[in-house]
Amino acid sequence: MVSTTPIPADAGPADVLVVGAGPAGAACGTLLAGAGFRVTVLDRAAFPRDKACSEYMSPEAVRILDRLGVVPALETAGAAPLHGTAVTAAGGARLHGRFALAGHHPYRPTGLSVSRRILDHALVRAAREAGAQVLERNVVEELLYDGGAIAGALVRQADGSRRALRARLTIGADGLRSLVARRMGPRRHGWPRRVAFVAHLDGVAGMSDSAEMHVGSEGYVGLNPIGGGRTNVALVLPAARAAGARGRAEGFFLQGLERFPAVYPRIERSSIARKVLATGPFAAWSGTVVADGGALVGDAADFFDPFTGEGIFSALRGAELLAAAATEALAGPGPITARRLAGYHHARRRAFVGKWAVERLIGYGMCFPRLFDRAVARLGRRGMSHTLIGVTADFVPAREVLNPLFLARMIF
Repeated sequence: MVSTTPIPADAGPADVLVVGAGPAGAACGTLLAGAGFRVTVLDRAAFPRDKACSEYMSPEAVRILDRLGVVPALETAGAAPLHGTAVTAAGGARLHGRFALAGHHPYRPTGLSVSRRILDHALVRAAREAGAQVLERNVVEELLYDGGAIAGALVRQADGSRRALRARLTIGADGLRSLVARRMGPRRHGWPRRVAFVAHLDGVAGMSDSAEMHVGSEGYVGLNPIGGGRTNVALVLPAARAAGARGRAEGFFLQGLERFPAVYPRIERSSIARKVLATGPFAAWSGTVVADGGALVGDAADFFDPFTGEGIFSALRGAELLAAAATEALAGPGPITARRLAGYHHARRRAFVGKWAVERLIGYGMCFPRLFDRAVARLGRRGMSHTLIGVTADFVPAREVLNPLFLARMIF
């Protein structure tokens, strides 16, 4: 495939061009620049910036953040420690899983929760300190190609001028609507097709040291303390209902919360501290994760549903896996082919296949409220909730849940 866009004078090649400076992109930039490669990371936003996200980080996500050197800065900025997750089903059944009781030893007994405004800014700063060039307010308009292989990107800069950025390897870390992913191959959306509306609220009553998930008949609400008395509140609904939010996101958000009797009385007197942001639809994945000259990471590669809170972990872990494979591929001469990046593709499958199965077990289960309520009740009564939350927090192997005995006890 060859770009038909006129290409201006070349800016000089880098080893790696990373499109997107969120957790996945910034982590790739930090790790690859730290390995001695010439890395350019670009993003359409200027940092710090807000982002629609659950803002939940599991103990395993914290491990990677610690490797990247940003945990002290996050804690200084007021990141809240998370001890687990509580789930309330539509029929009222409840479970509460705590990381420290999951039967395996996490990197530390708590996760963290902090606004993406703080997290992403800290990660961008880490990438710069590692030696990566970070370009803000730069928009990728098209990819560049050389002999059919991706060779960089045509970028519109903050002043409106265009510039060709060439690289041996171009990494798409540009999220759910990834341009890099769409150019590399088919981008698919599956079922259930959901959209999230996310706000920060001050004064939410009854928040504890755990995240909360409240499932309703048509969607769910997540509550997550992010420090300083502020709570991340996310309303997740079928995409078909989201059209009603057009032009009135705040009113739609508050009306949607009224359908959750265990939530709305607690937020009725709270105040919205950050406007409602929307993201989705979810259940998206890319058919091609590695190509000649290119690779995808984070939401650009796949994202099923935010219920399990694994988005930030998946972005960071994917960055670790891609950085390891890219380091090996870039060490040799010649073009970076899909074959040379195949190790990343296989490593992703080994690392995430269990996670993908558990995500779908939970995501599809919510579509059958009576069955979901029954499962939550049994998990809560039989002490299995800690194991399940440990799996969704990424430090307990998925096989602890994906086995006939556990699944049978969950239902019968």
